[in-house]
Amino acid sequence: MADPVRPVFHGFEQIPLREYAERAYLDYSMYVVLDRALPFLGDGLKPVQRRIIYSMSELGLNAAAKPKKSARTVGDVIGKYHPHGDSACYEALVLMAQPFSYRYPLIDGQGNFGSSDDPKSFAAMRYTESKLTPIAEVLLGELGQGTVDWTPNFDGTLEEPTWLPARLPHLLLNGTTGIAVGMATDVPPHNLNEIVSACVRLLDDPDASVRDLCEHVRGPDYPTTAEIITPAADLLAMYETGNGGVRARGTYVKEGQNIVITALPYQVSPSKVIEQIAAQMRAKKLPWLEDLRDESDHANPVRVVLVPRSNRVDVEQLMGHLFATTDLERSYRVNLNVIGLDGRPQVKNLKMLLSEWLVFRTDTVTKRLTHRLEKVERRLHLLEGLLVAFLNLDEVIRIIRTEDEPKAALIKRFKLSEEQADYILDTKLKQLARLEEMKIRGEQDELDSERDRLIAILGSKAKLKKLIKEELLADAKKFGDARRSPLVSREAAQALDETELVASEPMTVVLSEKGWIRAAKGHDIDAASLSYREGDGLLAAVKGRSTQQVAFLDSTGRSYSTLAHTLPSARGNGEPLTGRFSPAAGASFQALVTGDNDTRFVLASSHGYGFVTRFENLTGRQKAGKSMLSLTPGSVVVQPVAVTDAAKDRIVAVTSAGHLLAFPVAELPELDKGKGNKLIEIPKAKRGTERVVAIAVVSPGGTLQVKSGSRTMSLSFKDLDEYLGARASRGGLLPRGWQKVDALSVE
Repeated sequence: MADPVRPVFHGFEQIPLREYAERAYLDYSMYVVLDRALPFLGDGLKPVQRRIIYSMSELGLNAAAKPKKSARTVGDVIGKYHPHGDSACYEALVLMAQPFSYRYPLIDGQGNFGSSDDPKSFAAMRYTESKLTPIAEVLLGELGQGTVDWTPNFDGTLEEPTWLPARLPHLLLNGTTGIAVGMATDVPPHNLNEIVSACVRLLDDPDASVRDLCEHVRGPDYPTTAEIITPAADLLAMYETGNGGVRARGTYVKEGQNIVITALPYQVSPSKVIEQIAAQMRAKKLPWLEDLRDESDHANPVRVVLVPRSNRVDVEQLMGHLFATTDLERSYRVNLNVIGLDGRPQVKNLKMLLSEWLVFRTDTVTKRLTHRLEKVERRLHLLEGLLVAFLNLDEVIRIIRTEDEPKAALIKRFKLSEEQADYILDTKLKQLARLEEMKIRGEQDELDSERDRLIAILGSKAKLKKLIKEELLADAKKFGDARRSPLVSREAAQALDETELVASEPMTVVLSEKGWIRAAKGHDIDAASLSYREGDGLLAAVKGRSTQQVAFLDSTGRSYSTLAHTLPSARGNGEPLTGRFSPAAGASFQALVTGDNDTRFVLASSHGYGFVTRFENLTGRQKAGKSMLSLTPGSVVVQPVAVTDAAKDRIVAVTSAGHLLAFPVAELPELDKGKGNKLIEIPKAKRGTERVVAIAVVSPGGTLQVKSGSRTMSLSFKDLDEYLGARASRGGLLPRGWQKVDALSVE
């Protein structure tokens, strides 16, 4: 019979690629979530932070010690506990030493540890020195008292604590941020006194709601004096859900005429804010500011001076604009997603966080007291055996001198335990003096009373709770401080309209026949004398102000608009309007107009139809334009004219055949858009050849200028009575020699 075929192992396992990828990604995800990005609720630390703090304690770098090179600490951390990059480890160390990054820094750094202007400008770790701060004691003070579980390090040669026995809810004190796989955390820092007060409230009243706890925890407390302007209702909702946002705003004071910014929101760089303001000044979007200075130094970490152009500048309005357009006001995301005591990440509200931490603290204190009780009972047991030996000293000495197995003999003779016998045999002769009996009995009395106290505390939930409360209040008294970030109710900042940020100056806007646009400062510009590109010339020019918009009408009757101050200077040839707008193929620009939103204008076509409309109707959609004037086939847009007083003004229309009609503006309807009504009659037989050349609006006291070639005829308001008629009538014929009209104007 043949031997059975045995499977051959080739040193590898074959599994489907899909299964392998899924398993590998899940393993990586769990590692990132649990061992890198998210903090543990108990001590509020990520693994790298915990390992840095523990390594520094092992190196003896407590608050009273002399600091050592940061490279020494980083070397220990990555060599013993954290097998990752040294630069990332050092950056984590630096972060815990920056007073502008951590509300309660855990590390005291000496040397260049960066600045609020550039937090990552710290010196290399070979140059800086560091040690722990006094408040790190609340994380490490109970480490050797049986309070934590220990786990092997990455290579199994050493042990490290799974967590640190925090005496305060450090997670909420310094906060943290982290991005894992599929989840993130953003816990803001808080004030120590407020958090302890909330913990005490929860110990006294376990049924307290989040609203009750918010009477103590009024909001985050960043390591900056910038104001928190988030409404109290929003902060309450944030603490109730574990999600939300916080808005912080810089503070400023008036020093004479100058405005001095004294505080910036958390993690906002002064240089960045200065650059943002300077960029607006260069773009001429801050005409109210004359100068900007950075006077920050060691004494004043944030001192940015704004110099207004005059004392008439509205400071609140100006600062409101800067809050809305720069990092002087900033929002912070809040996501209280942490790893709970069950080892799972979860978004928790304020009560869940504090309640679960108090469970952690209760377990820690119970372990500490139990560990101490075991040590006390062991010591009492040893003292009991030592006292027996002392009272029978001669017999003990005889047994030790004569017996081959003195340990067994002592146990049999005096009914001792092995531990007591070993302790007696290890006792030095000098401890057997006559005075020792009093010391032993005194120590027994002290340990007896301590044992009774420990047993009483461990046996009573009320006493255990009282002890936790006393320790919390003691730490708050030792390390607590006043709130730094004031909570202030403020209105939301509003950016000023672009027209409000531009100096109001007279401007003349010039449009060429080929659709090129430019603007010149002042109203005394002779547009016809400007230089034009070859084959181009003046089409129309209007007078306005830099703060106003300019509207353009194309050959299809669509309207486009842009701000006057954004137009190119008249020193050059300008720019084509097709670069700003997107008219239909083959369309050309035929007219322009500028004014305030409520200014009325008469819009008309060369076929003699028109209407009155507000300037605001001509503006709005900038790129594609908006349909405004409905044109009949073959008609073109006539240059619009402004109406001063609709009740008294007269509209004048003149045709290419020399017919001129004047009628009251009130007879023409006011529309938002459309074809309008007939202005002047053009006989059907002449509609192919006769057209409206121009229109004008004449006010009482005004004079109409009729231009024909190089000649000009003036008609006063009274003279127009001769041409006055009903709207849509034929009008009067101008005198011979004036019937070929080129343009109308009013003076």
